[in-house]
Amino acid sequence: MSDFYLKMISSNGVFYEGLCNSLIIPAPDGERAVMAHHEELMIAVTEGEARFRKKEGEAFTSVVVGRGYCQVANNRVVLLTDTIERPEDIDENRAREALERANERLRQNQSIREYHMTRAAMARALARIRESEKFAGY
Repeated sequence: MSDFYLKMISSNGVFYEGLCNSLIIPAPDGERAVMAHHEELMIAVTEGEARFRKKEGEAFTSVVVGRGYCQVANNRVVLLTDTIERPEDIDENRAREALERANERLRQNQSIREYHMTRAAMARALARIRESEKFAGY
């Protein structure tokens, strides 16, 4: 099976750049998989676990991604998100504290914009906790 070029970028810089065999990303309507010679499209990315495999037969590498976009064109994929983290780099206690702060903010009167920002913070914290718990189970 052939490969495609993948570039994963977060607000901190380039996370990964190189050849990839398969990419699975979280989308609003479920997970989306991208493989070599995929049709051209733009995908909205939600908070959650993304997985990519550099070579066929290798294990998938899991990362936690924030909101963003994924562009597929000409056998090249660019994943642009606000955050990309390895599960082993996540501080589970800090993620739990962020979840508690988000829950507290939801109990307060907020504007619509603040409400959506709080919901996004909550989703990021939940994704981090879920992935760090998976990683701890290995």
